Formats: sequence, structure tokens, C-alpha cells
Amino acid sequence: MAELNTEHMVEEIQANIQTGDALKARLVLDHLGEVDKKTQNRLLYELSRGDMTFTVPLLNYLLTAHPELTAGLPIIRETLISNLIAYPHVLLQSLANPDIADKTVMIETAGELKFEEATTVLIDLLAHTKDNAFIKLIIDNLGLIGDPESINTLTDYLYAADRELITSAIHALGQVGTNTAMHRLAERMGTDNELDLIILGIFADVQDQVSLEKLNDTLRSHHAHMRIYAKDELVRIGIKAVPVLIENLKEGDSDLLVHTLNVLGEIGDESAIMPIRALLNTMPRNANVRFAAYEALALLPLRKGAYTLAAGLTDSEDHVCTAAARAIDRNFNEILAAGIKNMIRAQNDEARHIVKIIVNAQVDNVFLNLAPEDYFQELALVYLPHAHRDIKNHYIGLLQQKGLEDFAARISGEELDGKTRVKVCAVDDSRMILNIYKATLHELGFDPVLFEFPAGALEWLAKEKPAMVLTDLNMPEISGIELTKRIRAIYSAETLPVIMVTTQSDVQDHEAAAAAGVNTLLIKPFNAESLRTAMGKFIKVN
Repeated sequence: MAELNTEHMVEEIQANIQTGDALKARLVLDHLGEVDKKTQNRLLYELSRGDMTFTVPLLNYLLTAHPELTAGLPIIRETLISNLIAYPHVLLQSLANPDIADKTVMIETAGELKFEEATTVLIDLLAHTKDNAFIKLIIDNLGLIGDPESINTLTDYLYAADRELITSAIHALGQVGTNTAMHRLAERMGTDNELDLIILGIFADVQDQVSLEKLNDTLRSHHAHMRIYAKDELVRIGIKAVPVLIENLKEGDSDLLVHTLNVLGEIGDESAIMPIRALLNTMPRNANVRFAAYEALALLPLRKGAYTLAAGLTDSEDHVCTAAARAIDRNFNEILAAGIKNMIRAQNDEARHIVKIIVNAQVDNVFLNLAPEDYFQELALVYLPHAHRDIKNHYIGLLQQKGLEDFAARISGEELDGKTRVKVCAVDDSRMILNIYKATLHELGFDPVLFEFPAGALEWLAKEKPAMVLTDLNMPEISGIELTKRIRAIYSAETLPVIMVTTQSDVQDHEAAAAAGVNTLLIKPFNAESLRTAMGKFIKVN
């Protein structure tokens, strides 16, 4: 092979630049890898002096036709990109140039520059290709550009046959971020849960009115994992989501009300207090709604009107009474103290029930305020000696700290029998519900093993087998349905019964629970008798 004449190569490239002969220039550049560094740099220097409309396609040719060479000469790519940035009209011409086969660098540069003038050309390129990788590249960069003019084109790809293109179009519309883009994403929801979760993630990031409303609407979803995701994201968004959530409190859908109240409580914004109290004033027929309302108020700072919480202590459902007691304890004041003393001073059936609630709810402010009163001690001693050991020990320690040694000594009592209690596992992300389980299961003669997080329950269940598992449905990270599926990988429905205890009345949730291996469902709120009946179908209950 004849040795290359480097001077002739330089002269040839100079002549090609003057005459605009790109074909001959390519022939010279094809030998760039065969010459020394000095000559390479000289040739590239001469090329860079030419007209950009001539130089840019040749630099792109080098980059795409000789990737191994250009990997060792990063100046080629850097010069190309620098020229595209400096001469936007050349970038547009290059994108439209049919003689440039690989336009990757041009498309990526347009995206990085958010070069809206390139939108029309990129859309035209989409119309003339069937290469999915190329289509995805353009969609991704239309997203980076964020031009609303691309919305209709991107919307078309929401319904493509290729799932990767659909996902790219979803993210691209999310980057465009206008109300119209969010509406198009909202319209795409409902046929694929996995894609819906991606869209909800975009709504959670964009947080415009449309996005917040759609996240809020997802609280109505028939799918537990969708509701859980929406609840978590609304809590993360925080105060900005509160006005949309408050509107839900005017509706009659009990499931929606419960989820909304859960989120409002977690957010903890004071503006939710009055709407929640207004809801309670309507006396919702569904006890789960009343429970969720008091549970939310227990997480909120009531500056005025806390006395109205006392009405919750006389609710017909123990769950609601417990939630009201927690809300009272959080906002305890002299007026509430006087009111509760009046309620239990009569020592009638209602008073005895209120004291039982106060004992089991472990509301320390209320308990300590009442503790010096003889009539309270007499009523409390009906329950405390037989309470769960954790509850009993808690109060004994509390009273001893406050100098009420005599009352503490009277609480010490023995179990009703000396038998070893059978363990029952209860899983719920509400600590208030776990406290209710602790008291109720103990009352039924069981040893409750409680978990706030399903992952902890699974770890324990891998080592120990209780008589039964009671689980909530709507829990973050691992839902009750997913928990049951994992339990069934270890234990059959016959060897370890699982009861799903939930507020959810949706038929689809119930069907999903049965398919996962749940033995039966128990709708909240539960009490000792309803829990006894449900559990008694599978194990012996005292």
C-alpha cells in the first residue's frame, strides 16, 4: 500500500472546502486514522475553517462512520456540537438534510438547547420513520424541548403498539407540563395499572391543578396499590393538596371520605380542621368515617372548640370512641377535663364505657387528670387489673412517676387464668388500630403480636406461626393483598387463616383479597364480639 502524502491530503481538503465538494472531502477524511496526530489536527483545523453548512455534515460523517477513530479524537464531537450551538440555523438545516443519515447528535443537541424552532422538523422526522429506536430518540428530545406544539404528536404515541414508546411519550408529556399535556395523560389512564402509576408519578411532580385533581381522583380507584400510591404522594405534596382534598369532604362516598381524612391527618394542616369538624357535625352514618375524622383531628392542633370532641366518647362504636379519646388527649385543656369528669361522675353504664375507652386508648393526659378522683379509680379498677400487660405496666409506671403509689398498687392483678395464650398476629399501619387490637385480642384470651409495617410481620412469620393473621388492606409499600400473597408462599389457607380487616367496601378489593388467599373479610369497625365471630370460624375463641 502506497504511503499517504500528508501535504497532498491537506491541499486536497482545502480545495474541497473551496469548491464545496463534500464527496471528495469524505474520501480524504476516510484516511484520517492512517496519518499522524499532527496531520490529523491540521486536517480538522482546515475543515473547521470552512462554511458551517459544509463542515457540520462532514464532522457528523466522521463521528458516525468512524466511531473508533473519533473515540480517540474527542475534538471531533466537541467541534461538531460547538458549531451546532453557535449556528442554530445550521442545526435546523442539518436536521432537515436528507443526506445526513444519522442525526443523533443534532437531535440530542436540539433537546439539550430546548430549541423550540426544531420542533416542527423533529415532528416531520417522526412522520417519515418506522425505526422505534429513532422514534424514541426524537420523543425523548421533544420532551426535553418542552414545546406545547408537540403535544398532539406525543399524544399519538401514548397509544402506540410499542410499550417503550408509550412510556417515552408519557415522560415527554410530563416534561411539557402544560394543563393540556396533563389532561392528555389523564385521558390515557385506566387501562394499564403500571402505566397509570408512571402517570401518577408525573402528576406528583408537576403539581398543577389538573395533576392534583387527578391524584385526588385516584383515591376512588378500585385498585388498592393505586390508592396507596396516590395517598403517599398527596401526603408528600402536603399543604398544596389540601384545598382539593377538602372538597372531597362534601361527598357521600364513605371510602373516599376515609382515604381523604387519612391524608389530611397525615399532612397536618390547620385549614382542614373546620371542614373535618363540619363533617362530624353531620353525624356520618358510616362509623369508619367518624373514626377517620377523629383520628385526623388527633393529628391536628385544635386551637379553639376542642370541647366538641368529647361527644365522640359516647359514640356507639368503640373504635370511634378510641379515636375521639386520642384527639382529646392531643388537645387536652381545662374545659375538656371538666366536661369528662362530669360525664363519668355519674358512674353509670355510659361512664363505665368511657373509662374503659380511656384505659385502652392509653391517653395519658386524660388518665392523669382523672387519676386522683376516687370515682374514676373505682371504675378504672374494673378493667385495669385484667388489661394487657403492656397497658397495665404503662399505667403503673405513669402513676408511680406522679406520686400516686396507692392507685398504682391497686392496679397490680393476675391474669384471668394461668394458661399460655395463643398468639394472633395483627398488621395495620394505624397505631390507634393496633392499640385496639392489643386490648381486644387480650380480652378474647389471645396474646397479640402487633406490626405497624408488613415487612416486619413477614420477617416474624418466617420464624413463628401464630394461630391467625389479621391484616389491613390499605398499607404503604406492602398492601394487605401483597402481604397475604407472601404469607401464602409459606403457609396454606388451612394451616394459617388470614382475615382482612378493612374499611374498604369495594367488590374488586374483596375479589382481589380472595384471589390472594384471604380466608374471609371483616369490615371495620370491629369490636370484641364481631372479631370473636369472624375468628371463631377458623380457630377456638374463648
